[in-house]
Formats: sequence, C-alpha cells, structure tokens
Amino acid sequence: MSMQSDSVLEIDVANEAETDHLGAMLASVVEPGLVIGLIGQLGAGKTRLVRATATALGADPTSVNSPTFVLIQEYDSRIPVYHFDTYRLRDVSAFADLGVEEYFGGDGVCFVEWADRVDSVLPRDRLQIEVTVVGPNARRLKITATGRYSQKVLSRLDSAISALPVN
Repeated sequence: MSMQSDSVLEIDVANEAETDHLGAMLASVVEPGLVIGLIGQLGAGKTRLVRATATALGADPTSVNSPTFVLIQEYDSRIPVYHFDTYRLRDVSAFADLGVEEYFGGDGVCFVEWADRVDSVLPRDRLQIEVTVVGPNARRLKITATGRYSQKVLSRLDSAISALPVN
C-alpha cells in the first residue's frame, strides 16, 4: 500500500480475502452521497469489492451480484448501496436515461462498474477505483479522489489502512 499523492492511493491485494478486508475498510469510511466508479477488465474483481463493501454495511451477501442484465441493484444496508453496471449499455445516454442522477448525491453509496464508459455523466467529485490483475488472485487497486468530498473519504481510508498492524 502506498499513498502516491493526496488524491491517489495504490493498494495491492494478494487474494479475495484481502479484497474482502479492503471492502470492509471502505465500508467503514463511506458516506451517503458518495459515488465510486469502478474500472477493470472482466473478472478483475469489481463486483467482489462491491459485495465486500455492501456486506460490511449490512447487506445480504447472497443478494450482491453483477447487475449486468438488471443494470441497477439496490442493497438494503446501514447506508443503502446502489450498484450500477454499464457493460451492456449501448451508450452514455442509455445510462443517463436510467435516472442515475437521482441516486447520485442521495441517501446511499453508488458503485458504477465500467465507469470509464459513462464518465461524462458521473459526478465530477467521486472515488475512481481502477482494478488491475497482477496475478492469478492478486490485484492492484488505484483509488483516486476527484474532488473535496471524495478526498475526505480517501484520507479516512488511508488512515484506516495505515492503522493496521504490519505483518
């Protein structure tokens, strides 16, 4: 784990259990109204991170799956989790037509998979998480804050990670 700057944090996870732990730490610092854009190839672990975060917020883990065909999943938890998947959408306007702006800045946390496909309609201030496959189970997550609100969340995440005991 390394903080590259005030607005970028890189985290290496060796396996799914570490991804789950990161999701739990993320759940401990998110706030209603936060939008998290997820970028990464198929199978990179985007949905796994959403499941881990939603579960730590109190959602039923069996209800969290990729909303590829439904497009929006809502998970009942301490802070509502709204999970979008733009993989199958034909264009940005199809995403906007879902009424996504009503979710952004609302009472929950919004996760948008394939965020790079709909960048122009996402809030300017968001956390952007790029997941890169670096091994069979290992991933590198580059978490970028794009504004003041997301920067506050990223700083709290960095503090939570820094407080962990070193193995």
